Amino acid sequence: MGGLDAQIWLPLVGVGAGIVLGYVARVSRFCTLSALERYWYAADGTGLRTWVLAAATALIATQAAIFLGLVELSQSFYLSPTFGLTGAIGGGLLFGFGMALVGTCGFGAVIRLGGGSLRSLVVLTALGLAALATQRGIVGQARIRLVDNWALDLSFAGDQSLGSLASALTGMDLRLAVAVMAALALLAFVFGERSYWRKPRQILAGTAIGLVIAFGWLATSLAATQAFGPVQLEAGSFVVPVGDTILQVVTYTGTLPDYGIGLVVGTLAGAALGAWHRHDVRWEACDDARELGRHLLGGTLMGIGGVAALGCTIGQGVTAVSVLAVSAPIVMVSIALGARMGLGWLLEGSPLAPFRSHPKLPAE
Repeated sequence: MGGLDAQIWLPLVGVGAGIVLGYVARVSRFCTLSALERYWYAADGTGLRTWVLAAATALIATQAAIFLGLVELSQSFYLSPTFGLTGAIGGGLLFGFGMALVGTCGFGAVIRLGGGSLRSLVVLTALGLAALATQRGIVGQARIRLVDNWALDLSFAGDQSLGSLASALTGMDLRLAVAVMAALALLAFVFGERSYWRKPRQILAGTAIGLVIAFGWLATSLAATQAFGPVQLEAGSFVVPVGDTILQVVTYTGTLPDYGIGLVVGTLAGAALGAWHRHDVRWEACDDARELGRHLLGGTLMGIGGVAALGCTIGQGVTAVSVLAVSAPIVMVSIALGARMGLGWLLEGSPLAPFRSHPKLPAE
């Protein structure tokens, strides 16, 4: 297989993977914010367990591929030896708050757009442009000063994976042990609730989504060994690839689309197919200027925050987890905290409302 061939088939493979991802997410109503909302406000952990199952599946499949020598992911930016802690925390908070403002994340917006949501088109446009500005534009200067220049140097461990850090600190190779323990911990949470065993559709959805992410590592790793030019190792994210997709649509960039762009396009197509199959296609738009402004602000915050944190609920919550990046738990806690604050602001009038202790009602 020639290098040019690899660069051509890679985005097509991304489209195929995205179709599966989008269809499964649409028919199973996979949504991180919805999962968190139901967990916090309705004591229903089904959606959250499905999301964690996706992360666990991606982790198991990816780590198996690494230890079998099928993929080489040391050059992935998720495993960079420099870790932007300020971006992980600050970017995660911004992303989570923006997610609450629009009612979903970047991935969820692509899924909703497939069903006819024009509000999601507004969100994705704002997210994509903000991501480009933060990665390559004027906002990027602030990111360099606040994130890159403050990054922690973890080169003593070789990369920022939890396995490598544990190995460097103990002087023993604990990478396999850490991967096994992490996978068991995630699976224990997922299946610790007996009622979840009786939800095969959710189990199938989480498993399929995790396998699609692991497949992305395999596809891009293989292409990197075949292509003449550099190939970015990636498996799934919906921040910068959304902006890159916009660029490919509106202008000639002189470069072929990559796997990430193919995944975004395929996810949209798969979501549309799922919505059509479920007879769930309907046009939706913002009700008024206030709602439009909220969606523009939310999309912008997710674009800026997602680049600063190097990922979104899929990029950090599933993809980074699959390689055991130390950034994953920090970013996801920050995203959840930001979402909690955003929901508190929308529902209770203050971003701090969810963290205040409510006085007990007097006994009758």
